[in-house]
Amino acid sequence: MELKGKRVAILIDTLYQEMEVWYPFYRLQEAHVEVSFIAAEAGKTYNSKLGYPAKSSLSYDQAKTRDYDGVVIPGGYAPDHIRRYAKANHFVRDMNTEGKLVASICHGPWVLCSADILKGRHATSFFAIKDDVVNAGAIFEDSEVVVDWNLVTSRKPEDLPAFCRASIKVLAAGPVFPK
Repeated sequence: MELKGKRVAILIDTLYQEMEVWYPFYRLQEAHVEVSFIAAEAGKTYNSKLGYPAKSSLSYDQAKTRDYDGVVIPGGYAPDHIRRYAKANHFVRDMNTEGKLVASICHGPWVLCSADILKGRHATSFFAIKDDVVNAGAIFEDSEVVVDWNLVTSRKPEDLPAFCRASIKVLAAGPVFPK
């Protein structure tokens, strides 16, 4: 699917899960999406759980939702760091309010909890944070991918093919709102 002209932000922080950053990064690039890494500090290198580096292009302070068609929140331990930044949570909340793609995998839904966008929404996550997702108001489904309008969630790296297919489909549809 050709998505030339679309832009997606991937949120990163220390101890991110490698496959959950790089698989969507390259899959989106294959679809001609411009992908940027956004983090607490612009120009800083953040290492994955195994030490693989990713350099942020913008900070949460600099990122504007008007410049993006979607956001991807990977797992690992990075979401526990990301959710500590109010501007990161606001960015995700605003992307959701605008009906733009909000895609989150594994422990990534921790950010969705902090962004307060799960009430009444169908979602999944890594099993260890299921209680957090449910306590944030989500209707939990143990599935490889769950799509609720503009929200795409998955459980673990093995779900990445379904996660990326669903994310690309939502991204291609443009802003998506409940009827």
